[in-house]
Amino acid sequence: MTTLLNKTNKKALIERLNIFTAFALGALAAIVVWRLSLAFLPADSESAPLFTREDKITLLSMIAWFVGFMTGIGALIGPFRWVQGKDLTHEENMFYAGKDLGVKRYFRYTTDHKVVGIQYLVITMVIFGIGGILAMLIRTNLGTPGGGWIHPQAYNSIVGTHGIIMIVGTIIMVTGPFGNYIMPIMIGARDMAFPRLNALSFWLIVAAAIPLIWAQFIGGISTGWSAYNPLASQAPLGMNGYIMFICIFAISTMVAGANITTTVVRMRARGMTWNRTPIFIYGVVASVALALPAFPVFFLSQVMSGMDRALGTSFYNTALGGSGWLYENLFWIMGHPEVYVILIPAVAALMEMAPVFTRRPLFSFNVAVMGIAGICGLSVLVWAHHMYISGWAPLLNAPFMLTTELISVPTGMLFLVLVGTLWRGRLWMTVPTLSIFALLWNFMIGGITGIYLSDVPADAFLHGSMFVTAHFHYTLMGAGLTGAIAALIYWFPKMTGKMLNKRLSWIAFWLTQIGFNVAFIGMFFVGLQGQPRRVEAYADIFSKGNLITTIGAFTIMVGMLILLHAVISSWRSGVKAPMNPWHAKTLEWTVANPVPLENFEVLPTVTSDAYGYGRSK
Repeated sequence: MTTLLNKTNKKALIERLNIFTAFALGALAAIVVWRLSLAFLPADSESAPLFTREDKITLLSMIAWFVGFMTGIGALIGPFRWVQGKDLTHEENMFYAGKDLGVKRYFRYTTDHKVVGIQYLVITMVIFGIGGILAMLIRTNLGTPGGGWIHPQAYNSIVGTHGIIMIVGTIIMVTGPFGNYIMPIMIGARDMAFPRLNALSFWLIVAAAIPLIWAQFIGGISTGWSAYNPLASQAPLGMNGYIMFICIFAISTMVAGANITTTVVRMRARGMTWNRTPIFIYGVVASVALALPAFPVFFLSQVMSGMDRALGTSFYNTALGGSGWLYENLFWIMGHPEVYVILIPAVAALMEMAPVFTRRPLFSFNVAVMGIAGICGLSVLVWAHHMYISGWAPLLNAPFMLTTELISVPTGMLFLVLVGTLWRGRLWMTVPTLSIFALLWNFMIGGITGIYLSDVPADAFLHGSMFVTAHFHYTLMGAGLTGAIAALIYWFPKMTGKMLNKRLSWIAFWLTQIGFNVAFIGMFFVGLQGQPRRVEAYADIFSKGNLITTIGAFTIMVGMLILLHAVISSWRSGVKAPMNPWHAKTLEWTVANPVPLENFEVLPTVTSDAYGYGRSK
């Protein structure tokens, strides 16, 4: 590309910046700040908390990494121009959009929503790959009662890292790839409302990954994924990597949430009233609407945790007037809405597919919208059911038990919509169709076991056991990940121009679903027997259930590896996809493959909803 070459035929700065310059500048900044901190930060006094100076050095170095990385990727060029009272030229904006850059655009700060969607898809697969490897280490260690081949401290770090990396992966697995690539086309827009913020949301996740990896070499994350204080304030230096990871990721979710919401509210095609807007759009907007207030709370909880560690404050130190309950409340105010940040877009994606593969209109669109709204409203009123056993505000246990049980009502409304759409439909038996049945089965188990945990007396027995671990895996993986994989298969032809290998996708589906149910039903049994979670070894009485769970886990691994092979091989050399292989009615299937840079030459006008299957003309 030559439009940005200056008169001396040298590349402009904007052309020089890419992922390699980002890593180089980030590493250089971290090393420089680390050396300066060692030289100039004074030693702690004898009365100072343990690790205070080391925490300061670590956090400052990680902040320097973050600033250096974002500078090196090109995220600060736009703001710097704004401070100067200027803006990017048309040629520079086209360069940022990746015009004529080919594969290189995926390694740059690219503003085209389709490129960002592919970037999110790739990083989601990487995250699940790393999290899956850690899961296999956990299950291998738990395959025999003695465990022992992984040191207990390393095992704790593996469990904590697996937990937080998989939570992040499930948060972005639908709204990241499909909320970026598909959603703007589905509403008839040419791009997102704020393209530069769209690119920023992705590269913030890449920047956040390094502190988490860094943490593994300085003590790891030994507190579990929730990182409860004051335990976290006493943990090794690796906890600073967790703090930076969460802070940067929280900024990414806030940026993405504001961008997606503005795009949907302001940029829908002419005629796309709210009752003509596809249900998937409602799911994506509801997800980010929950994230917008929830993740700033999580961000602030980690800022205070970092201040306790590095500055000697006492937000969570009870000896100096702080409270561990403060952290628990801040964490779960995020932690329970986060479950529905994960679930709602996945379920909405399956509701989007249900009319396509049954050739029937969506059963009661308004009930679906009310169900999503009801879940969003109640999900912010249930957080303290995670704290029944903590002793915090016991008089509030009954109200929180009521709100937790009430949330099953709007959830049941979404079940009703899916079952009603399937009823007497002309079923086209594809993997997405079977995924709807799998979600109904898995989420029913996850939901019913969740009602047990919402009950205070039952939770007193089950809290902290493997039963809880099985429950949330049925919810997040059995329902959420099932919907995400179906979305991948459904929208793969539009995103890549190729059809996903049908035979391999069927094999992957059955191995994953069978392995999943074997693994976590086995985990329910050992949980009911009393096995605690997050243990490195266990009594012989739990050996049979753990062996079953380990066999199931390895079956899941085989299924996911086959799916990964199907994605890579189909992407490289799969059958070329027609423009609309599923004969769907939403707008993304009306544009050509590959999708043009600005999606539509002429913006569409919508005259009906997208679910008019089987209706007489």
